[in-house]
Amino acid sequence: MNAESILKSYQHFGIHLGLERIKQLLNKLNNPQEQVPIIHIAGTNGKGSVCAYLSSILAEAGYRVGRYTSPHLIDWTERICINQQPISPTELQQYLERIVAAHQEMETPTQFEIITAAAWLYFAAQKVDLAVIETGLGGRLDATNVCENPLACAITSISLEHWQILGPTVADIAGEKAGILKAKCPAIIGELPESARIVVEKRIQELDCPAIWVKPAQDLGRGLAEYHPHPKISVHQPSSAVKIKYQLPLLGKFQLMNSAIAIAILQTLQNRGWQISETAIQNGVAKTQWPGRLQQTVWKNRQILIDGAHNPDAAIALREYVDRRDNSPSPINWVIGILATKDCEDILKALLKNGDRLYLVPVPEPNSKSPDELAIIAQKVCQELALCQTFSDVTTALDAAVGGDDLTVLCGSLYLIGYFLQKQRS
Repeated sequence: MNAESILKSYQHFGIHLGLERIKQLLNKLNNPQEQVPIIHIAGTNGKGSVCAYLSSILAEAGYRVGRYTSPHLIDWTERICINQQPISPTELQQYLERIVAAHQEMETPTQFEIITAAAWLYFAAQKVDLAVIETGLGGRLDATNVCENPLACAITSISLEHWQILGPTVADIAGEKAGILKAKCPAIIGELPESARIVVEKRIQELDCPAIWVKPAQDLGRGLAEYHPHPKISVHQPSSAVKIKYQLPLLGKFQLMNSAIAIAILQTLQNRGWQISETAIQNGVAKTQWPGRLQQTVWKNRQILIDGAHNPDAAIALREYVDRRDNSPSPINWVIGILATKDCEDILKALLKNGDRLYLVPVPEPNSKSPDELAIIAQKVCQELALCQTFSDVTTALDAAVGGDDLTVLCGSLYLIGYFLQKQRS
């Protein structure tokens, strides 16, 4: 079996949080995670972008940098990269075969535990200088949470997502994400709601973590024009008497916060002797890529915007972006698919305004919300849509949506974005 077939064979084991299986599995593989210094990133939104900034900057500084993120958009190999280059399908298959052989006499691991173990094996074998590791779900019981001495830990943001698994309240979710923090390890924290901040602050005090609380996005952006698609962020460098400006390649005001979190993490490494010049930071930031998140692309020779926007906070940020990009906003053509496990009503409420046109599609996943069900919700939350239609496939919906002059936006699920990119590539 190839890598994809092996991983699909574990799909039916579902999500089962806990560290016992992954620790037992890694022990059978001679604990490769102990050979890899890591930066550990958790958060509801923004953690992937922070990982992308970090890996780009550290590679620019001359380091060999592993990056482990999820989910992938098109291919499983995207999850495991060194200096932005994905693991080869052959190498991934070889590591997966080794893992399958190793777990025969223990409880069967989950799909996420299998791919996480493969990342540790690959990074250790390739002797990376460090790896940037994104949590899969939560933090405390996530399969990535197996390193006792990370170089730094960060929590980018916290909101009410996966509450059925992580706890009914934002404070409960904060407790789970704060579970990645380790004693006396630098903790870099983004903007949090008050209930989450209290929980995280208490955990930081208990663990005696040196903490950096990154300023809210509006403070970081003070002095910027009201809107600019690629804003500059000013960050005070302790080593410099002046503020250095970094041109951000990723779209969206929230990238002010994400890039600032990344640079704050790098400052903790600089304080411990890692050689990361201001030029490396500037060049690394400028070269950062993170596909599928506020990405401008083309369909049938027309510019469109694609974004995951798979939870209410991300949907609010997307709506804010499309409103700001035009001083006199025109109606939006929304092509949307959402998983049934997501907060469909609040996502649609955040995105839709009177006069918008809505083209609803299924996400190519078993737990997709049906377009007909989404249409009922959409007409409830926005009663003056110019159009609300359902389609059986994203490509036919896009064909219908891109006909006029108004902006077309595809969003609602990273799985949907990945499916679209695959169709676009083929």
